[in-house]
Amino acid sequence: MTIKLYEPIPEATEEVARALIGCAITVHRVLGPGFKEPIYQRALCLELDSQGISYESEKRVSVRYKRWEIPGHRLDLLVGGCVIAELKVDSKLRELHRRQVLSYLKATDLRLGLLINFNLEILKDGGIKRVAL
Repeated sequence: MTIKLYEPIPEATEEVARALIGCAITVHRVLGPGFKEPIYQRALCLELDSQGISYESEKRVSVRYKRWEIPGHRLDLLVGGCVIAELKVDSKLRELHRRQVLSYLKATDLRLGLLINFNLEILKDGGIKRVAL
């Protein structure tokens, strides 16, 4: 797959991202901050299930290096086959987290990832960041 710089994200991918954001907000409204990441991940999977949204949890992907495949990447969630969700429970999202999602996008040839930090009082206050190629 060849990606052109600044090519718009497909609308179907944007729809998946909006649905994922809605599910994350619902999970955060119910649980609030303070739990460990696996709790939010499981709750988000349950919410996605309840909304009929397909996902893969803990999806393993390899990194292509020249002619070799190097295993080792693990996606928290791949939603709708097109949006990566990287979940965090941290005081704030960092550049390191953005780079991690970028590496996932490059390894999978996908265009859009969401960093979701559940450790905030209000998720909308900087708890969700888009990362796109």
